[in-house]
Formats: sequence, C-alpha cells, structure tokens
Amino acid sequence: MFDRRFLVTLIIPLVIEQLLAVSIGMADTVMVARVGEAAVSAISLVDAITVLIVTLFAAFATGGAVVASQYLGRKDRASANTAAGQLLLLSLAVSTALLIICMPIRARIISVVFGGIEGEVLALGSTYFLYILASLPFLASYNACAALFRSMGNSRVSLYVSVTMNVLNIGGNAYFIYAMHMGVAGAGLSTLLSRIIGAVVMLTLITRESNIISIRSWHTLKWHGEMVKRILRIGVPNGIEGSVFQVGKLMVQGFITVFGTAAIAANAISSSVVSFTNIPGGAIGLASITIIGQAVGARRHDEALYWGKRLLLISYITMTSLCIPGFFLTPTVVGFFNLSSEANTIAVTVIRTAMIMGALLWSPSFAVPNFLRAAGDAKYTMTVSMLSMWLFRVAVSYYLAIILGWGVYGVWIGMYIDWICRGILFTQRFLRGKWRTKTLI
Repeated sequence: MFDRRFLVTLIIPLVIEQLLAVSIGMADTVMVARVGEAAVSAISLVDAITVLIVTLFAAFATGGAVVASQYLGRKDRASANTAAGQLLLLSLAVSTALLIICMPIRARIISVVFGGIEGEVLALGSTYFLYILASLPFLASYNACAALFRSMGNSRVSLYVSVTMNVLNIGGNAYFIYAMHMGVAGAGLSTLLSRIIGAVVMLTLITRESNIISIRSWHTLKWHGEMVKRILRIGVPNGIEGSVFQVGKLMVQGFITVFGTAAIAANAISSSVVSFTNIPGGAIGLASITIIGQAVGARRHDEALYWGKRLLLISYITMTSLCIPGFFLTPTVVGFFNLSSEANTIAVTVIRTAMIMGALLWSPSFAVPNFLRAAGDAKYTMTVSMLSMWLFRVAVSYYLAIILGWGVYGVWIGMYIDWICRGILFTQRFLRGKWRTKTLI
C-alpha cells in the first residue's frame, strides 16, 4: 500500500512543522518577555491551562483521523467524508461550548488552578485568556482539518498553513506589542488573528473536490450518531489519557519548585532542549495514524504489523542520530541560557542523561501507542498510560525527589522508569497482535 517515497513525503513535512512550532514558540516567549515578568508569568499560566484544552482537541482529531484513515483503507470514500464532517462538527461544538462556559469565569479559573498569584498577574492572565478562549473554535477547526489531511497522506498542507500562521503570529506580536504597546492583549490578539486565518484557509482547502477526503455536502455535516461514536471510541480514551498526562506533569513540576530557583530553571531549560530531540519520533507517531490506520481498514493486519516495525526502526534511527550529537553539544547549548553555576551543572547532567535514555526508550514509549490507537486499541493505551503515569512518574518521582532528596534528578529518573514500563507494555501488545481483534468500522 505504501512505498519509501510516500513515507518521506508524509514524515518530513511533519518533522519540519513540529520543529518550527517549537522554535517559534520560544521566539514568541522572548518577544513577550520585553513587556515584563508579570506578562510572561501571566501568559505561561494561561498556556498551562490551555494545553489541557488543546490536548482535548488533539484527541478528537486523532479519533477522526483514525476512523477516516480506516475508511480510506477500505476504499469507502463516502464514509471517510462523513467521518470528516462529523469530526469538524464535533470539534466546533465542543470548542464553542468551552468558549461559552469559560469566558465569564476565566479569572476564577486561573485563580483556582494557581492559588494565590499576584493581582497584576491575575489581571493580565485574564486579559490574555479572553483572546485565547475566543480563538478555540478556530484552533479546533484547524486541528481537525490538519488531521484529515494527514489521514489522506498529505502533510504538506498543514505544514504550509502552520508556517503561515506562525509567521503571522510573530509579525502580529511585533506590531501589537511593540508598535501599538498593547502588552499581553497584543500577544493574545495576534494569536487570535493567526488562528482565524489558519482555520479559514484549512476549511477552504478541505472543501476541494480534488481531495481524497472532502467536506462539500451538508449531508456530511448532519449529525450521524454512529459515526460520532466511532470517533469518540478513539477520542475519549485519548483525551482522558492526554489530560491525565498533563495533570501529572504539572504535579511533578510542583515537586521541583521546593528545590529552589536553580532547580526550576535547570528543569525548564532541560525540558525545552530535550523536546527538540523528540520531534522526529513525534512526527513518526502522527504518520503512523495514516499508515497503520489505512492498513487496518483494508484488513491487511500483517502489513500493519510490518509497517509498525519499520516505523519503530525509523524512529530509533532518527532519535539516535539527534541524541548522539546532542549529548556532546549539551554544555555548549546550555551555555547560551546564561544559567547560574548550580543550574548549569544540573541542566548538563539532566540533558545528557535524557539524550541516552531518549535514544533507547522514547520510541517504544510514545510512537508505538499511536500504532495501537490507529488500530482502534485506544482503551489499552489509556489504561497503561494512566497507571504508569501515577505509579512511576508521579509516585516514584515523589519518593526519589522528595523523600530521598534526589531533587531534579529523582524526577527525571521517575520519568525514565515510566518510559520503561510504557515501552514494554505497548511493544508487547503490538507484537502479540491483540489489536487485531479491535473492530472500529
């Protein structure tokens, strides 16, 4: 069903898109930093909340992409179009509901989640949150359409639109923050406008009749209960898994705060640097939704197993090719952040260890679960992820970091134990073929 050229044209744009997203996200933070520490704090707090919402949208998008991919594999284009319409309808309904519910109580949400923050930070956060909430329907539409294009095997579209959105966001920040002196409101407005434009472009493109999947008729946008159930069979477990994962990460970050500013700074820098090496593996995980989803939809389970093994090997190769030079370049990279001597030492040790562990453990822990989701085995990935998160990443991290006093190192060791557990269980599940019994369409 697939060849080497298809893999390259699918995966490379995904890698570039995620790389640009991380890079421009850092540039965005630097631009906002000119406004002051209160502004940076306000935006970071709101972003910590919205990542939970974005996780929900991504879960629905994954569910829709899996269903659409399986229908394409079965050569049922009409049902794939219906699945696409239902994904868009569901995304718009949920995002609009969140907008209506959260908008009047946005300041309350921030204060409840983060406790006794300063009044200035709360006020700025409430202002920024207003624009972010207003952008949710557009972000949800963009995510849904991007997932559908990926399910067709066309990841170039989302790359081009993502680049356009990010360039507009940076340009908007420069204009609204620096020229118009709007502060966090300018940052929020820039984000809103870029997401509106991205959504409009994506919605226009998804209606083209030349697409393998196209939303052109009102029939696809009428409520189809059975189709929505199929999407939710993947989306709900994936959403719960992602949300619990983010909550667990926030708790673990809370453990680090007791060890002081140096530990907090070292952990933040380490997380940012390590995220770059995870980009190829993440892109391969997204690509697997299309490849394995279509193979399973065509009932070619042996082919799905073959491509899963091959994608896992590619993930290992790409991760290792980044982690090896990353290990040796760590002191140089950390030096750019002008950390204190203590923070610098912690960051170098953490990042170098993460490079080794990432090359060995990341791929089976985070790429393979996407193979299972693409096959319709989302409940298993949810169960394993939640148990592993709370037993190892949270509980073991607390024991090592707080009880034994290992600090930041204890938190990261707990995370590696989580990776080992996830990797063993997910890989075993995929190789043994239990997912073959999961019928989605």
